[in-house]
Amino acid sequence: MQLSRSLSSLLLCLFVFASLSAQSQQIDKTSKVSNGGKMQLVWSDEFNYTGLPDPTKWNYDVGGWGWGNNELQYYTKDSIGNASVNNGLLTIVLKQQIMEDRKYSSARLVTKGKGDWIYGRIDVRAKLPKGLGTWPAIWMLGSTTPLKWPDDGEIDIMEHVGFNPGFIHATTHTKSFNHMIGNQKTDTIIVKDFDTQFHDYSVIWNKDSVTILFNNQAYYTFKNNGTGKAAWPFDGPMHLL
Repeated sequence: MQLSRSLSSLLLCLFVFASLSAQSQQIDKTSKVSNGGKMQLVWSDEFNYTGLPDPTKWNYDVGGWGWGNNELQYYTKDSIGNASVNNGLLTIVLKQQIMEDRKYSSARLVTKGKGDWIYGRIDVRAKLPKGLGTWPAIWMLGSTTPLKWPDDGEIDIMEHVGFNPGFIHATTHTKSFNHMIGNQKTDTIIVKDFDTQFHDYSVIWNKDSVTILFNNQAYYTFKNNGTGKAAWPFDGPMHLL
């Protein structure tokens, strides 16, 4: 979860997940399998346990350096107050809490090193927080180390900016197309009950395109234009955040 500088009085915010799964076509990058290729489940978390997120599936990004977005919170690790599983749900909590030089704490869960994929489908069932200053996101980054952004690619399966409630964004960032140069490829869908109901946010990704879906309905597609990595960095492993 990200926070913008406009956050001033929010004390507690919940980002709740009911399930996450990843399917893969398990194909060679040079093969000509299309979107219709048979997929198999390669990773999932149905949150059918209690306590901290499953350490065999999740890592944490930790710290409060702003994360390239001027974020105001400090991301913690293994803090039951910021990320916990109970009653079949993963809940990520933003709290007003002093951590080092930050006034807020939250958690940033990542699958890097425990779930990295080339092509497939990811489905996330989630209920989003509301409020000025919130910026929940379900997204993917290249799994290269060190990461070079935006050269290694970013896929935003879902972003919701608190000052514009109900507008859900899908975006891809590459070296050739990104918000730093003002030409990112993106689309938006309006979801009025984003904070009261669970919805499915998904991506289907293959060698030809990235397609974002809401409740299994596609509304954004970014196509491989065949000009190389600067425009299409999505042929390598990526992980979920």
